[in-house]
Amino acid sequence: MSEPFNKNIKVLYVEDDEIARENGVEYLENYFEHIYEAEDAISALNLYEKYSPDIIITDIQMPKMNGLEFVKKIRKKDSKTQIIIITAFSETDYLLKAVELKLVKYLIKPVKESAFEEALHLCVESMTKDDSNIVKLSQNTYFDTFNLTLVVDAEVVKLRTKEVELLRLLIKYKSRYVTYSEIENFVWQGSAMSKDALKTVIKNLKAKLPKELILNLTGTGYKIEL
Repeated sequence: MSEPFNKNIKVLYVEDDEIARENGVEYLENYFEHIYEAEDAISALNLYEKYSPDIIITDIQMPKMNGLEFVKKIRKKDSKTQIIIITAFSETDYLLKAVELKLVKYLIKPVKESAFEEALHLCVESMTKDDSNIVKLSQNTYFDTFNLTLVVDAEVVKLRTKEVELLRLLIKYKSRYVTYSEIENFVWQGSAMSKDALKTVIKNLKAKLPKELILNLTGTGYKIEL
């Protein structure tokens, strides 16, 4: 993408590795004018207090204070700032933290440029809509629409590809029934969708969600009750 996202958006980039930080800042300069950099979380907190950044991008493994502790401090008083975490780890515990801390994106090193750009797009989109990527499905069930993570009773529940795509679609159009043709186009992506195949995906998805959450209207389609 050749044009900046928004020249007025302020970005804080936190990375203890000097070369990685320089490369990250150089990349961000393609899209933003106001970029602040920090080599550790303590310095980052000072910059956060001074500049009130709109987007924070931080590594997890850092001296003095790790990235998760840094984000926890931010979240105690700020639920709006968009936060992207970059890490070499992909354990379930970190996925749970992504939901708990309302992260926009959880990126695994080495980060592909396309994934980084997508995460920045999501940040700006979320700011524009003033909406959270964490959707509460019930008292103990959440779905992270950006990181595509379903959490039930503080446990990550694995979803198959079609289950993820169907859940995303239903949440996107939660105010109405999603038609069979829309499901076929989005979930099956142009391939033919049989009734049995759809029923199987629906059955498996329902088994992982609270009862009565997904409704069916015969001859029309499905809706999620939020």
